Amino acid sequence: MDMDIGQLKIELYPDKAPITVANFLQYIDENRFEDLHFYRVVHMGNQPGNEVKIEVIQGGLGFDKHPLELPPIFHETTTKTGILHEHGTLSMARLEPGTASSEIFICINAQPELDLGGKRNPDGQGFAAFGKVISGMNIVQQIQLMPSKEQMLIKNIRVVSINRLGNKNAK
Repeated sequence: MDMDIGQLKIELYPDKAPITVANFLQYIDENRFEDLHFYRVVHMGNQPGNEVKIEVIQGGLGFDKHPLELPPIFHETTTKTGILHEHGTLSMARLEPGTASSEIFICINAQPELDLGGKRNPDGQGFAAFGKVISGMNIVQQIQLMPSKEQMLIKNIRVVSINRLGNKNAK
């Protein structure tokens, strides 16, 4: 995942989260992430109304319906996959179970409240983790500290290209 400010290398876990990984790779393989960008940062200082605090950066195609967005996928819980929300974990953003499609987030530090049974989401179903940043967490942390207003970045961070390692087909 190449951005103007640096590169992230992400390891995916298709054996543990096959539905979620297949969805993410479909976005990449079909060039559906051409507008992929990071737009939301959550840190300890910008969650005044939340009793349960988390630290993540969020990106995707955006909040509004996007023409390249795929249908939502089945929710793979952390107890099903065994992938917990630890430092660097890549996971799917969602409103309700079964509504995840194009929006992703990356955890900064361990975030157990995002696992099944966690209290960050009222339904307690957690979020579908499916990969981990293996190189570039300094870039993730840099994004989290960029100027924002009410968790939304003042200037979105655009992903210039995203591809599989060894795959010449860039976004």
